[in-house]
Amino acid sequence: MSSSGKKLINKVDACVDECLDGLVAVNPGLKKLSGHRVIVRSDIDSVISKGRVGLLSGGGSGHEPAHGGYIGEGMLSAAVAGAVFTSPPPNSIQAAVRAIGKNNPGGVLMIVKNYTGDRLNFGLAAERAKAEGISVDMVVVAEDCALTSTDKTAGRRGLCGTVLIHKIAGALAEEGKSLADIATIARDATTKMGTIGLCLFPCSVPGSGPSFHIQDDEMELGLGIHGEAGVKRTKLVSAKEAVKLMLDHMTNPKTTTHLHLSPGDRVACMVNNLGGTSVLELTIVTREALCYLEGRGLKVDRMYCGTFMTSLQMAGVSITLLKLDDTLCRCLDAPTSAPGWSKPYLPRGVTDRQTPGEMACDNASTVVSGGGSVTLSKEEGGVLYDVLAAVSLSLMSAESQLNSLDREAGDGDCGTTVSRGAKAILSKLATKNNPGLPVTNPSYLALSLANIVETNMGGSSGALYSLFLTAAAKCLTTSATAASWSEALHQGIQAVTRYGGAEPGDRTMLDALYPASVTLKEQLPKLPPLEAFAKAVQAAQQGADATARMKAGAGRASYVEASRLTQPDPGAVSVTIWLKAALDKLTP
Repeated sequence: MSSSGKKLINKVDACVDECLDGLVAVNPGLKKLSGHRVIVRSDIDSVISKGRVGLLSGGGSGHEPAHGGYIGEGMLSAAVAGAVFTSPPPNSIQAAVRAIGKNNPGGVLMIVKNYTGDRLNFGLAAERAKAEGISVDMVVVAEDCALTSTDKTAGRRGLCGTVLIHKIAGALAEEGKSLADIATIARDATTKMGTIGLCLFPCSVPGSGPSFHIQDDEMELGLGIHGEAGVKRTKLVSAKEAVKLMLDHMTNPKTTTHLHLSPGDRVACMVNNLGGTSVLELTIVTREALCYLEGRGLKVDRMYCGTFMTSLQMAGVSITLLKLDDTLCRCLDAPTSAPGWSKPYLPRGVTDRQTPGEMACDNASTVVSGGGSVTLSKEEGGVLYDVLAAVSLSLMSAESQLNSLDREAGDGDCGTTVSRGAKAILSKLATKNNPGLPVTNPSYLALSLANIVETNMGGSSGALYSLFLTAAAKCLTTSATAASWSEALHQGIQAVTRYGGAEPGDRTMLDALYPASVTLKEQLPKLPPLEAFAKAVQAAQQGADATARMKAGAGRASYVEASRLTQPDPGAVSVTIWLKAALDKLTP
């Protein structure tokens, strides 16, 4: 089995049953029907006694949370599961019908996806139930818009739109509507919806490898939910282009399976995770879908984003659109206790979704309030300008070096992180004749730099450097002597130690900063300031080199096996880079 087929299961032939056991263990409002892969509402007797229509769906497993996750008040009464990607057998479907339909005057509505096996097996169970005197009807969902014609034997597939039919039918059943009324509204809804899928990588059935092969720079359009390939393979494009490709295909009037949409139409949009897509990607796709649809003049009154119908761990998404009317909106908004259904968070009293504007932000800066009173001459400010420019350029040029060191113990982005901060400083610095930073006010400058690095570097590095600079600024409010700069270095280190949790010897940036600070403080009474600073830079280099032999006591490196840490710490090395750059610029 290839690595892409790895699964956290016990036995292939037991995975469906154990999955169902886990579902009911987490949700005691569900029960497993003895002897069958059938899940039923635990309060089904109450449903029957009220004469409410029982709702049954199901199909092959591997689409979780569908369909067992949609059992509950306001949605399904029961669901039957087949083996992975395999239609359930008629006897289990029939057992499910009896569990929710026997002695139920409301009858049973089956909601079935348009796959040959599902239609045959649910149809056979329906006929047997009718022979037993149970009133049964069946709605077949076939909203797939991938095909360009309807002349294929199997026809359009039932995909994630099935979940919306569960929700609509469930709300109507909860209202006490008749079997005939629910079936009519549900069938009509299936004609007003469309779904299109897209994937980056295929899934693998337990015990097997990938269901098909796709190159790293490719993506597949129009695939189903059973691991089958799609109708078109293209090169990988951006999320914006991918969404346009999907929705253009879905609404193409030149195909017989398209969904017809006109400006002003009210729609519900469901962006569905096919199993292996990150939430970050999924919400980006959601944003692009909204922009596309609203750009075409549609009213996206209902928007859903989440994991609704998967194809095991397939890395991809599907988009479902449903043209709305007041009845369908009411049904989609109705409450449900089904564990798999998720809805957006809306303001109190609001039902129709509208893309909100941004909230006004208080942009008051902490920099202004902390500004110091010491003002340097224009010439002295020019020196600080040159130092900052040199430091920024040196850190930018060391990006690859620091990333390489960071790959040994971290996620390989230390160089990118500090370079990002350096670029922001350099950009803000502007020209020497008209600097964009307060280079003649050391305290104000330190606080300005703190704001820049915390905003642009981000992560731990941004926070640590911002702490360092913020604490250092306090020492420069009334004096900018060499002793003041030394004390600023010391106070910055104290803040990093206090809040960062690391100490010298823990294989971090402190192992370069601390010896530099101690050496500078010791040498200033003995040597001219620039010579003392040179000694401090030398001590920082020795401290950074020593980290190659240290055991990590803090930071990401502390999670790595000590034997793998053979290079100096990238954080400590970055300190030596900017200290050396400052020294070189100050040296005549």
